[in-house]
Amino acid sequence: MSALSLSEAATSTGAHLLGSDFPATLRVVTDTRTIVKGDTFLALRGERFDGHAFVRDAVAKGAAAVVVDDPGVVPDAVPALLVADTKRAYMDLAAAARRAFAGRVIAVTGSAGKTTTKHLLAQLLARAYGRERVLSTPANENNEIGVSKLLLQAQPQHEVLVIEMGARHDGEIAELVSVAQPHAGILTNIGDAHLEVFGTRERLARTKWGLFSSGAQALLNARDSESVLRAAALPAPPLWFGAGEPDVPGVWVCDARTMLIWQSGQFVPYTIDCELPGEHNRANLAAAIAGALVMGVDAQTLAPAIARLQLPEGRYQSIAMASGARLIYDAYNANAAGMIAALDAFAAERARRRIAVLASMAELGAQAPAMHERIGAHAASTGVDALLVGGDFASSLAAGATAAGLARDRIVPFETNADAVEWLRTHAGPGDAVLLKGSRKYRMEEIVSGVRSPA
Repeated sequence: MSALSLSEAATSTGAHLLGSDFPATLRVVTDTRTIVKGDTFLALRGERFDGHAFVRDAVAKGAAAVVVDDPGVVPDAVPALLVADTKRAYMDLAAAARRAFAGRVIAVTGSAGKTTTKHLLAQLLARAYGRERVLSTPANENNEIGVSKLLLQAQPQHEVLVIEMGARHDGEIAELVSVAQPHAGILTNIGDAHLEVFGTRERLARTKWGLFSSGAQALLNARDSESVLRAAALPAPPLWFGAGEPDVPGVWVCDARTMLIWQSGQFVPYTIDCELPGEHNRANLAAAIAGALVMGVDAQTLAPAIARLQLPEGRYQSIAMASGARLIYDAYNANAAGMIAALDAFAAERARRRIAVLASMAELGAQAPAMHERIGAHAASTGVDALLVGGDFASSLAAGATAAGLARDRIVPFETNADAVEWLRTHAGPGDAVLLKGSRKYRMEEIVSGVRSPA
């Protein structure tokens, strides 16, 4: 945990100091469950909680000081930093911790693949630097709270920080970048995620492009049309990455056995062993390799490490079903690009029958029906033997599949996850492969629990 001096903390947040006997250095935490004696508790406000209600609990557990924006909750004789807004103060403290960090910082964002890319990059860096010298965003804690938390967790032994950045409102990536000040930034792609929130694709693209607002070296997907269009506006040329046959100099994962890296004016081939499914994951791997190269790791070190890489939990995860079928759980989240990528990877699965179970996507606004029809049509084009459709736009998924030629009797709507479980128990058998893909909103892990083989 980064420790800031009292003067650093007060200056960075503009705090008014209440009381005396402050600790000489402040180790800031926001969760009373993790407090150790001497910590400083910062009371965050959220949609479903208010940390100010836990100030007394934090003090009872050993907090030596608190950061609040409501002085009325501070117990007598407890030193406090009174700020205008605790979330803003948390980000300001994180920015101070970042200024004190002597290592390298790389950030990852994009409409799809950012968590997977971050996870792969952290593994590659850990092989080169040592696990204890690399700190990366856990799970998908990629908002202003998660980014601030990671920066405040940096220790002197850390040499590289890998920070995932997500966006739920216009301009958010630039806000996170102003705190994290990354040396390099990976933009996996600019798709159609969260259009209900952003309103237009242009606003979404502009927000994602905020990754480079503080001068970070740009690492861009050569197959992403929006990135190709905007690259000319960068102050320095980007490092390109991609999957398949190379279009431009950069980093390319051509197939499961070959990667090409542009070095000294030519492509240098490296033999790899890549077990990651789907072209989209080869693109994520290429992004991670590019990130590792920029962070100072040589290609000879990276190539043998690829065979040991693992995807994050919930990404194309293979699970045995009680019926003897094989379940592929890829429902950590869903947007159009991710749905298409998962269906394409599923099309390459060797199976007696391929059954796709698709829930709906979320936060697409007025474009939602048309985009779900597109996904349904794509599912049909991949040759699935059966298509289960659920969620708010199940009818649009079905309509798209029907229009693309999938017989109506092979399309099965399901109202609840329990309905899907019952159908799969009855119809999916040995040799079959089943894909689960949909928004987290629909809790498709319930289907996993209902059909998986007992351990």
